[in-house]
Amino acid sequence: MASAARRRRAVGETGVRQGMSARSERATGDLAGLAAAVLQPGFVGTTPPAWVRRWLGAGLGSVVLFARNVVDHDQVAALTAALRAERPDVIVAIDEEAGDVTRIESARGSSRPGNFALGAVDDPGLTEEVARDLGAELATVGVSLNYAPDADVNSNPANPVIGVRSFGADPALVARHTAAWVRGLQAGGVAACAKHFPGHGDTHVDSHHDLPRIDGDRARLDAVELVPFRAAVAAGAQAVMTGHLLVPALDPQLPATLSPRILSGLLRDELGFQGVVVTDAVEMRAVADRYGFAGAAVRALAAGADAICVGGERATEAAATELRDAIVAAVVAGELPEERLAEAAKRVGQLAAWTVAALADRPSVARAAGGSAIGLAAARRAVRVVTGAAGVLPLAGPAHVVEFAPPRNIAIGAETPWGIAAPLTELVAATTAARYAEGETPADPAGGAAGRPLVLVVRDLHRHEWMRAAVDRALAVRPDAVVVELGVPELVTGAVHVATHGATRAAAYAAAELLAGAR
Repeated sequence: MASAARRRRAVGETGVRQGMSARSERATGDLAGLAAAVLQPGFVGTTPPAWVRRWLGAGLGSVVLFARNVVDHDQVAALTAALRAERPDVIVAIDEEAGDVTRIESARGSSRPGNFALGAVDDPGLTEEVARDLGAELATVGVSLNYAPDADVNSNPANPVIGVRSFGADPALVARHTAAWVRGLQAGGVAACAKHFPGHGDTHVDSHHDLPRIDGDRARLDAVELVPFRAAVAAGAQAVMTGHLLVPALDPQLPATLSPRILSGLLRDELGFQGVVVTDAVEMRAVADRYGFAGAAVRALAAGADAICVGGERATEAAATELRDAIVAAVVAGELPEERLAEAAKRVGQLAAWTVAALADRPSVARAAGGSAIGLAAARRAVRVVTGAAGVLPLAGPAHVVEFAPPRNIAIGAETPWGIAAPLTELVAATTAARYAEGETPADPAGGAAGRPLVLVVRDLHRHEWMRAAVDRALAVRPDAVVVELGVPELVTGAVHVATHGATRAAAYAAAELLAGAR
C-alpha cells in the first residue's frame, strides 16, 4: 500500500502520461485481486505455507485440502484456524466423498459406506443422515465446501473412474439420493458441490488422462444425466462442479468446463442454478493437454465458471501465479470480459458469506474414536449375499483371504487402505492373507488355503480380464470359496457371492462381520 501511495504522489509530479500509467497499474492490481478471488488452489504441507498466507491477504478466496494436508482432526482444525487468521471468510474446500474417495480419513479408509452402498440401501433418510454426520464432522474441523456429492449416473458398467462413487445406474434413484445428500451435508454446516456436470457416468475414459465423450442425444441427457443435477439444484446445492467432458448434443466443439452453451445456457438459464460453478481440476489432461493449463482456466471463466480448482498436481505458488497472471492478461487483452470476472468473484464472495454463517450455526458433534457410528450402521445395511450356499456363512474357522488388486483409480488416494483381510483378522486372529496385482497372480491363487475356508476379494471383477481368469482358476480348485465384491457387482460368480457396494473401511468391516458371524 505504501508503494501505491508513492506512485499516486508521483502522478502529480510528473504529469499526465505518468498518471495514466499509474491508473493502469492500479487497474491491473484490482484485476489481480479479482483473479486471486476465483482461484481454489491446493498446497503441500500440514500447515499453511507462507505463500498461501500472503495470497490470502492479497485476495485469494479459497483453498482446497487433499490427503497430503491431513494428519488428524486436531491438526486440520489448527490448519483451517491458521488460514482464517489471514482471511476470516476464506472458503476451505475438500474432496471428501465419504466413500472410496476420502481425504479426511485417507490414512484409515472411510468410516462411511459411500454413494453406491447408500443407493443399494435406497433409504434417502439414511443418506441424508450420513451426509449430515459428515457435514458436522467437516464443519467441526473448519472445512466449509465439500466437492460432493457425485451426482453422476453410472450407466456404463465399464466406467473406469466413477463406479461406486455414483449412487447407481438409475437416474431417479441417483436424483433422490443426490438431493438427500445435499440437504444432509448442508444441514451439517458445509456447502455441497454436485459433480461432474453434465454427467460423467456414461464414459469409458477417465478425464484425468484424456477427454471423455458422451454421445447421447439431448432427449437421453434430459432423461438420464441431467436428472440428478436438476435435483441438486432444487435441493439448494451451493455449488456445482463441471466435468471435463465432450457432449456433442450440447456443444460439439468444447468440453463442458469450457462451454458457454453448457455452463451459461444449460446450467444457468435452463436449470436455474444461481450458485458457484467450480471447475474440476484444470491441470487434468482432458483440458490441459488441449488448451493449456492457464488457457483452460481463462476459457472456463469466460464460459461461466466462477472458481478454478487447482488440484494435486500443480500445488505451488508458481502455478497459482501463472493462472492469476493469465486471467489478468486475458482481461487486458479483451479475451475475458472484466464484468464476467467480477461476476465470478462476486459469486465466490456470496458463497464465502454462506459458509461463514453455516459454520457459525454448525451443530456440535462428538467424534467417536472408531469413526462414524451411522456410517457403519449404513454399511451393514448395504452388504448383500447375492448368491449363497446353505451353511457356508459364517465361515467355519479362520480363513485364507486372497485379494486381487486392480490398477488404482487416480481419484482414490494411493495411501487409502482397502480389503477384507485386515478387518477379518481383527475379528478372527488366525486369518491369513495374500494380495496380488496383475502380473503377480500365481497359477494357483488358492494355494495357501489348504484346510481353510477361502475368501476371494475383488474390485470391479467385470472390468479386469486377468482378475476374472485368476478367480476362475481359484474356483475350479475351491468351488466352496466365498467371493467378496468391493466394487460394482456386475459379474456375479461363485457359489457364495457377497457384495459390499464399496471398498471403504466401514464396508469391509461390515463384510468381515458377516464372514466371521460377528453379527
